[in-house]
Amino acid sequence: MVSKLLQTAFLTVGGGACMSVGCLLGGDPKFYTNIVMPTIARFYQPEEAHSLFLRLLSTRPRLAVPLGNRFYRDPHCLTTQVFNRTFSNPVGLAAGCDKDATAIHGFLALGFGFVEVGTVTPQPQPGNDRPRVFRVTKNRAVINRMGFPGSGVLAVKRKILEAKQSPPGGIIGVNFGKNKTTENDAATEYSSVLRHLAATNPDYLVVNVSSPNTPGLRKLQQTDELTKIITKLNSDRRELFPGGGPPLLIKLSPDLDELQRREMASLVTEPSNRVNGIIVANTTLARPADLSGSASETGGLSGAPLKDPSTGMVADMYRLTGGSLPIIGVGGVSSGADAYDKIRAGASLVQLYTALVYQGPPVVREIKKQLAELLKRQPLFTEL
Repeated sequence: MVSKLLQTAFLTVGGGACMSVGCLLGGDPKFYTNIVMPTIARFYQPEEAHSLFLRLLSTRPRLAVPLGNRFYRDPHCLTTQVFNRTFSNPVGLAAGCDKDATAIHGFLALGFGFVEVGTVTPQPQPGNDRPRVFRVTKNRAVINRMGFPGSGVLAVKRKILEAKQSPPGGIIGVNFGKNKTTENDAATEYSSVLRHLAATNPDYLVVNVSSPNTPGLRKLQQTDELTKIITKLNSDRRELFPGGGPPLLIKLSPDLDELQRREMASLVTEPSNRVNGIIVANTTLARPADLSGSASETGGLSGAPLKDPSTGMVADMYRLTGGSLPIIGVGGVSSGADAYDKIRAGASLVQLYTALVYQGPPVVREIKKQLAELLKRQPLFTEL
């Protein structure tokens, strides 16, 4: 106990000094990658560190400004038009980081072009037993088996409304799923969340049918099951939003085989089941041969090992849908080159999460700066 208190005291004082120096330097990326983040990893378990980070961003969002935007403004070349909305830059926060929408302004202040909260479920639930998040440091990866822990849609609804009532504004998407234990069918579960979220007027909605950590969830990617869900949600949108409502996206698993990808592309582009976009991809159950450390832990793998598989799947889904749907590419984005590769493969926007674990908040600004330089040198003429 004494040892833990001493460690915490050291991190509080030392970490506070690190944050001060980092802010003075405008959030030096090497300083965070080599000193701040390894120090945090040494003294805090992954979920504990994440909770502290969320608490900081939710209670002191202005502290994020020096890390995200000091001396930097998004250049015009990063402006992206998707879903009839203007994104100041195409780099967003992936779902799973701000599950309960408690730190929206903090993440926007870090420089994200958009923030996706959730996964949100109809009712509050604790998720799976702890420990349930594991760093795989050598591979710059994370394994999680969270299981959609969260405060439920009513609490998230209040948080989003609060965020929208106070400046500055920003683009907010909501990722939603079903409870682990429920007597309702899946379509009813998803419909319940959408109906509660209607009052928040989200910028887009994401149907999560691909998390590997809720029993039976991935079976909802089967054609019959997903058709029921999309049909119900599209009906809800027509009823609740006279103008058509927020764009509806489906988040897919990277573990779909070629046939399943073809079936998915056919389903989401069918006029009767059409959605407004897809997110590629969720975490994977695959384990690369060189994965070290916590490789034996069950759950979804994210981070660097997912970079190439997810980029390949972006290219597949772009080809299979004929480029008719916007794609948000996610998985292993930790540099401007990673983002550029996904955009070249067919993504209109990209997201990250695991990169924050290893490179800290300055990674957002660095990705944008690197991406802008790449776009200036090698412009993309595809419509985003």
